[in-house]
Amino acid sequence: MGLIATDGPYFIDGLGDDWSHPTLRSREAKAKVIGGMPVGMRFDPEQGKKLQQFYKNVFNACFPKSKPGSYLLSFSQPRLTHRMAIAAENAGYEIKDVLIWQHSGGQGKAFTQNHFIERMNLPNEEKETLLKSLDNRKTPQLRPEFETIVLAQKPKEGTFVENWKKWGVGLVKLDFPNRLQPTTIFRFPKPRSRGRLGQHFTIKPVKLMCSLIEIFSVSGDIVLDPFDGTGTTCEAAVRCGRKYIGIEREHEYFATSKNRLLELLTSAF
Repeated sequence: MGLIATDGPYFIDGLGDDWSHPTLRSREAKAKVIGGMPVGMRFDPEQGKKLQQFYKNVFNACFPKSKPGSYLLSFSQPRLTHRMAIAAENAGYEIKDVLIWQHSGGQGKAFTQNHFIERMNLPNEEKETLLKSLDNRKTPQLRPEFETIVLAQKPKEGTFVENWKKWGVGLVKLDFPNRLQPTTIFRFPKPRSRGRLGQHFTIKPVKLMCSLIEIFSVSGDIVLDPFDGTGTTCEAAVRCGRKYIGIEREHEYFATSKNRLLELLTSAF
């Protein structure tokens, strides 16, 4: 495998290893958003531990299939990025960096404590004093504008040049015609509409995935996405002249991805 690029479950509210499309759709319809914390905003350290174990199993399966020196790119929510990085490291990868996808499209999830104070068994005057002291302060959740991408590499064999000579991977491409040299921050807006790609919750921009694939793989490489979703990574791989393998357990998403790729491969893109 020349590159693994994936956007798997984040283990936020409902987006864990028990991911269920119908359940999530029902939850989103009621709350209008998928929360970044477990239900009730209760901090639970087990959330991160479960994510780490889940991804350790995933990365353990990916590691033997990867070429020495090849890269792993795994999207994460910022709060649990360290757990995903540890999982990759425990599977044998070397952590090289954390990249940023800046999308400026997040929805604020912080909320005030006013309604809790209103329900407290306190004299009205004391309630008013307490409310005034809070000064409309909210729970510690600033409006999100980015997601993280753990950048890891399978240990190379020998020097960079020796590894490249044997395996054809391990070095990155940073020079592109009429483009600024890439940095650790990738600025792409979130897709505005799910449209023909169905009702997936975390669709990534094709241009973002193309940029990552062009930097961290070479033409003809196989790009693996073990959480294919609606096929964004696979489409980007095709557009960049790479081969692809996409794995997806949700039948609806798989059908969407398959149709999407068939349309692309029969068009003159």
